[in-house]
Amino acid sequence: MSEIKTSDVIDRQRRRFLGSAAMTIAAAQLGMTGFAQAQAAKTKLPAVKPGTNTSFGAIKQIDAGLLNVGYAEAGPADGAPVVLLHGWPYDIYSFVDVAPLLASAGYRVIVPYLRGYGSTRFLSADTFRNAQPAAVALDIIALMDALKIEKPIIGAFDWGARTGCIIAALWPERCKALVSVSGYIISGQEAGKIPLPPKAEFDFWYQFYFATERGRAGYDKYRRDFNKLIWQQASPQWKFDDATYNRTAASFDNPDHVAIVTHNYRWRQALAAGEAKYDDLEKRLATAPNINVPTITMEGDANGAFHLEPSAYAKKFTGKYAHRTITGGVGHNLPQEAPQAFAEAIVDVAKV
Repeated sequence: MSEIKTSDVIDRQRRRFLGSAAMTIAAAQLGMTGFAQAQAAKTKLPAVKPGTNTSFGAIKQIDAGLLNVGYAEAGPADGAPVVLLHGWPYDIYSFVDVAPLLASAGYRVIVPYLRGYGSTRFLSADTFRNAQPAAVALDIIALMDALKIEKPIIGAFDWGARTGCIIAALWPERCKALVSVSGYIISGQEAGKIPLPPKAEFDFWYQFYFATERGRAGYDKYRRDFNKLIWQQASPQWKFDDATYNRTAASFDNPDHVAIVTHNYRWRQALAAGEAKYDDLEKRLATAPNINVPTITMEGDANGAFHLEPSAYAKKFTGKYAHRTITGGVGHNLPQEAPQAFAEAIVDVAKV
């Protein structure tokens, strides 16, 4: 197999994957070595049909950093902590079947709304509605501090997976282990400046839409229709019903949602500034730092969002590591489409 070049790796990971020259690898070198990590004996949790659960308990609120964070909690208060992080355009309901599985296994499960979603609010009207990756990651560190959670397992996908990867890379003392759908997706603004092949650019059409004021206004006006289209494209074999979508779509009514979403994608293309207080963190992230905490990466076999093969990022995980591809028509929203497999990975990750 031909060499995986940096220009191909740089952010072909759905939302801009940042590679570096040091990351260039040959598949021949990977051979079986990249994926011959000893697989942990897979846990078998009780079977659950996706969509079995339709609600969490009462949503809790807590001040954490710049935010008053809305979050769901399940499981015993003294259980081993797990933090589950959603992405765009999703919300905590991506984990509505995962959380009770983990709670029944004795874990304390925390599922927060990210900034701009659901009941999470900025504490001050004067705070810049910033969605650059370092800021979002620090939101989760602040939430962990507020809840007195020192070192949880983090499980995540999409924006959440980027956030989980950042925490694992920059603050490994705050992350016991990581389950990341679509692998290593730390990125930076320099990556966003690099033109990609037409097919890859086509996959990111929404980013170019969000770059315009027409796109911002269109997303504001049609956000529910827009995000349903993304669900359909990202998970083409997932036959979700209107009730399932509408439970999540309510979180897009957050007053900061449009500002957060458009800033995130404009920032990635260097079309919008972040805040200087995050510059040092973003410089560190621009080097594509390795992740040394135990990690399981996951991918659905029918992910309609752009994603790389595991061989493209396996060497970024320098600690204990394994990859799982979940079959059966599973798309981008893997925790909601395959909750048992995702929950089992959470249980197994410390044993990789």
